[in-house]
Amino acid sequence: MMQSIGAPSTAARSPEALDWSIENCTVQRALAVLGDRWTFVVLREVFNGLRRFDDMRVRTNIPRQVLSGRLARLVSEGLLRREPYREPSQRQRFEYRLTQKGLDLYPILVALNEWGTAYYADVQGSPLAFRHRHCQGEVGGALHCSEGHEITEVRDVLPAPGPGARRLGDRSPLSASMTP
Repeated sequence: MMQSIGAPSTAARSPEALDWSIENCTVQRALAVLGDRWTFVVLREVFNGLRRFDDMRVRTNIPRQVLSGRLARLVSEGLLRREPYREPSQRQRFEYRLTQKGLDLYPILVALNEWGTAYYADVQGSPLAFRHRHCQGEVGGALHCSEGHEITEVRDVLPAPGPGARRLGDRSPLSASMTP
């Protein structure tokens, strides 16, 4: 049977995303730093004001070697910095402070808490809330486009190749092909 002109093809179309390389994916790179169980737990504690190794270990029950490894990784990635301190008659130790790169993760912590509250909170609700210092209003995450519109439906967002995108087999970023 012949297909009429203008009729939609019955052949399945591949998603356009399959045309693009993911070797330089920034989500993948970020998850290489943040993507294990304990890393965001450590960051949550530092955001909540815990700065000392022993305080974090006691509060979270993270094994000593795991905590030490996560803190070292967060320092080497530039999310935390070490600040020396000394208690009377004790050896020098270090506190862990957020850098700007670490502080930039705060909206992700808020969003992760919102998602966890929606799907995993006990009946009483989340044990953690974020409040605006000046008015005590609850803080939540929201998506906005570069034109200032609030995005309320995830389906209103379209993934598109960014300036660093590369077609499969092409080593130059999309932005290089757009320059005059």
